[in-house]
Amino acid sequence: MLDVKQTHAVTEFAHDRPLISCRFDPQGRYVFAGSEDRTVLRWSLADGAKASLAAHESWVKAIAFSKDGAQTITGGYDGKIAWWTTDAAQPAPLRTIDAHQGWIRSMSVSPDGGLLATAGNDLAVRLWNLGDGSLVRELVGHERHVYSVQFHPSGEFLLSGDLVGVVKQWNVASGEVVRSFDAKPLHTYEGGQQVDFGGVRSLAVSADGRRLAAGGLHKATNPLGAVHEPLALLWEWESQKLVQSHITEGIAGGGLWRVTFLADQTLAGASGGSSGGFLLFWKADQDKDFHRFGLPALARDMDLHPDGIRAATAHYDQKVRISALSAAA
Repeated sequence: MLDVKQTHAVTEFAHDRPLISCRFDPQGRYVFAGSEDRTVLRWSLADGAKASLAAHESWVKAIAFSKDGAQTITGGYDGKIAWWTTDAAQPAPLRTIDAHQGWIRSMSVSPDGGLLATAGNDLAVRLWNLGDGSLVRELVGHERHVYSVQFHPSGEFLLSGDLVGVVKQWNVASGEVVRSFDAKPLHTYEGGQQVDFGGVRSLAVSADGRRLAAGGLHKATNPLGAVHEPLALLWEWESQKLVQSHITEGIAGGGLWRVTFLADQTLAGASGGSSGGFLLFWKADQDKDFHRFGLPALARDMDLHPDGIRAATAHYDQKVRISALSAAA
C-alpha cells in the first residue's frame, strides 16, 4: 500500500548535461531521459547500463512507447518524431518524420496502442498511425502554442492544453471539438514585460476516467524573474465542475511540469524552479498539498513506474533520480 509520507530516494543515474524529460518504458525495465545535448539517454534499472539515442537536432521533451513497450518514440524541439527499438544494444532510429513546424512538447499513445498524438508550436495537434508513422488526422483550433496532450482512458477522446489555459476535448474518430475546460488560472500575461507565461504544462486523467487534472503555475508576478507558484486544477469529468485548485505554500519559484494520478487517486506532481525541486501530493478534497518530498535539485519532469510505487525525476543537475513512494519499496 502507498504511503507517500514515506517517500525516499532509491538511486540516481548521471549524465554530463542537464536533463529535461524522463519516462519509464511500459515493462519497467528502463528509464529514458532527454538531455540538453540533444540526445536521449536510456538506463537499465537492473544494472545501470547506459545507452544513447541520437537522431534529433534539438532537445527532446516528449517520449512515448508502443503499448507492448517494444518501440520508443521521441519528439523533439526540431519538430521531428523518431521511432526506436526500445532494448536495442546500439540504438538507431527505425523511422524519422517531420511532424510539426516548431517544438514538439508532448505526446500521448491511445489506450489501444494504435494512435500517437503530438502537440506542437505550430498550433496543431496531430494523430499518427503508431505502426507506420502515417498521418491520420490533424486537429486545428488552438490559437496559441500547444503544450500538452493526453488520451482519455476510454480512447474516445483526446485532450490538449495550450499556453493561454484552454483545454480542448476532441472526439478522436471525428476530429471535432466536443467541449473545452477553462484552465486560464494557469496563464499570466505580464504587461510590463509583455510576455505570456505559464500554460497547461501537463494533463492527467484518473484511471477510472472520472477526474481531469491540469498542472502548471500561477501568481506569476515576475515571470522573467521566476516569481511564480505551482498550481494544479482538478475537474469532475462528466460535469466539468472545477472541484479543486491545488496550491502550495512556501514554493515561490516553482511550477508543475508533470502531474499524474496514483492508484489511490492521490494527485502527484513534480515542481521545479528557483525554490528547488519537490514531489508534491494532494488529496482530492484538499486544496493544499498534504506531503512534499524535497529533491536535491531543480526538477523538470517526472514519471511513474508501471509498479505505481517508483517515480523518476529529471534534473537540471544532470541526473535522473528514482524515488520510492512507500517505505516498503
